[in-house]
Amino acid sequence: MKRNVAIVGGGQTHHAARRQDVSQPEMVNEAVLAALKDANMTMDDIDAVLLGNMEFFEGQHMTDCWLADSTGAFGKPGLKITTGGTVGATIIAAGAHHVASGLFDRVLCIGFEKQEEGDTNAILSGVAHPLFGRSMAGAAMGFFAMLGSSYMANFGATEEHSAMVAVKARQNARKNEYAHLKLNIKIEDVMNSRMLAYPIRMLDMCPASNGACAMVLADEKTAKDRCKKPVWLRAMETAHNEQFVLEWRDTSSTAPKFSDVAATRVYKKLGVKDPASYYDVFEIYEPATWAEILWYEDLHLCKKGEGFKLIEKGITEIDGSIPVNPSGGVLSTNCIGASAMLRIWEAALQIRGDAGGHQVPRDVHRALATGYGGTCWTVVTSLSDSLED
Repeated sequence: MKRNVAIVGGGQTHHAARRQDVSQPEMVNEAVLAALKDANMTMDDIDAVLLGNMEFFEGQHMTDCWLADSTGAFGKPGLKITTGGTVGATIIAAGAHHVASGLFDRVLCIGFEKQEEGDTNAILSGVAHPLFGRSMAGAAMGFFAMLGSSYMANFGATEEHSAMVAVKARQNARKNEYAHLKLNIKIEDVMNSRMLAYPIRMLDMCPASNGACAMVLADEKTAKDRCKKPVWLRAMETAHNEQFVLEWRDTSSTAPKFSDVAATRVYKKLGVKDPASYYDVFEIYEPATWAEILWYEDLHLCKKGEGFKLIEKGITEIDGSIPVNPSGGVLSTNCIGASAMLRIWEAALQIRGDAGGHQVPRDVHRALATGYGGTCWTVVTSLSDSLED
């Protein structure tokens, strides 16, 4: 990149199934004010504003325009971005490119969703072809059901392994003051929850959350002059494809998956040979339990077909050797327009040592974050406390 880019501030709302205490503009403004305060800036310091959400879910068009007051974007250049579940990470990628190019020095990035004002499941059930895209219907439960069934048949994992992922996520969320589902559950609670589409049960899936996240990106000079703990964006990669190409459902396939492709490109850029030892923490976008197990393999944390062994051995617990989603992840909080941005922000908080109750009990110098979108889209972001590898 022409210029180095750092995260110099950020903030998020408290996430919940209902945020009837605030309007959509007020909810977004909560995150914006928190990010500006964290960056020790005002809107006068911001050069551009990038905003994104899945506007179909709330049925509100051109949100960048009618939220201009609450985002502070009035009179400033900016963009409205929508790329499905990846939108939060795509906003950060766009913001980073605007700063790296030299066009702007400081960019405010905002992602949000207020799902209580719409019907997300109704929209998702109509996003695909009614015959060829049936696996995408029902908020993608069919997709993850096929993934889980295929994985168990091919590698010997059991439903208990996916339940372990669900327990880990919700127990971690209990340590996170901003998380939505703070559930004190055990494996048997997951196994006894309502079946949605075998082997996916209610507690195997993410919730529908309301919330927002905002982050301030800045050039190297601003970061070093004004930020005590800048977190550097070291590399980003995307691998977007339709559901029938480079996808997850047939786990026996030897073809590279979309997430594998993006991660491999990032590792090549940075010269990473062993991501499990190179990175100190991972924040990955897992809308379902089986997705997290597959991510372990696609991110090269283990060999193909061995992802379930990591969760079985506790390796990906918050105090394990490869902490994954100490925040509780998407399984605990899924305000879709902000979910992928939250992965990056939570990874940044770990590097800063500011994650509070869910800070991993080790020094964190490097972190990897991922974003995922319904038709097999992904964004992979590598973060570091230093510009040196």
